[in-house]
Amino acid sequence: MKQTLVVLNFGRSVLRHLRLLPEVRNANPRPRQNRPSRRDILLERLCRQLLRVASCPDLKVTVEWNSRLRTTAGLACWRTKTISLNPKLIEVSPAEVQRTLRHELAHFLAQHRAGRRQIAPHGIEWRRACKDLGIPNESRCHDLPLKRIRFERRFFYACRECGTTLARVRAMKRHVACLKCCRRHNEGKYHDRFRFVPVPAPDRLAA
Repeated sequence: MKQTLVVLNFGRSVLRHLRLLPEVRNANPRPRQNRPSRRDILLERLCRQLLRVASCPDLKVTVEWNSRLRTTAGLACWRTKTISLNPKLIEVSPAEVQRTLRHELAHFLAQHRAGRRQIAPHGIEWRRACKDLGIPNESRCHDLPLKRIRFERRFFYACRECGTTLARVRAMKRHVACLKCCRRHNEGKYHDRFRFVPVPAPDRLAA
């Protein structure tokens, strides 16, 4: 018991000593980094109003402006429930900001309605959500004057079963199987037999 009290008293004395020396603890503070994104509370409020009208008030969404976006007008991340918008939209028009926000919000509304069922990114569920959010004739891609950057695809892969080929800008870091073959031969489950393997560049792209 005495040993326990000694240890506790020693710990308290150390904490008191540290509290008296704040300059030692913060001698080398980490520099504050400029964040590439910032939240937009007003647009988040607009999303809540739109979702309430669409009978989906329990879906909570975060909206941010992301300066890392270059050619993409907006992105919707279902995992974090975050909509990222390109700041260049402000230079185009306020109407384009509204349209892109509703476009991305429709992805969340469609997936929320579908539950755990997997749906196509721009399928019938998404089009129905667009209609409920006030953009019934929305297209899947934008035609904004955002300069597009073309990257050369230098990594090629093929399915050993059906021969389907893929071209990628970056190398695959994990095993990926051919979905068509997995569904046809293995009830949609992954099997190494249908894994995409590296192959030489096709003749028409090799140059």
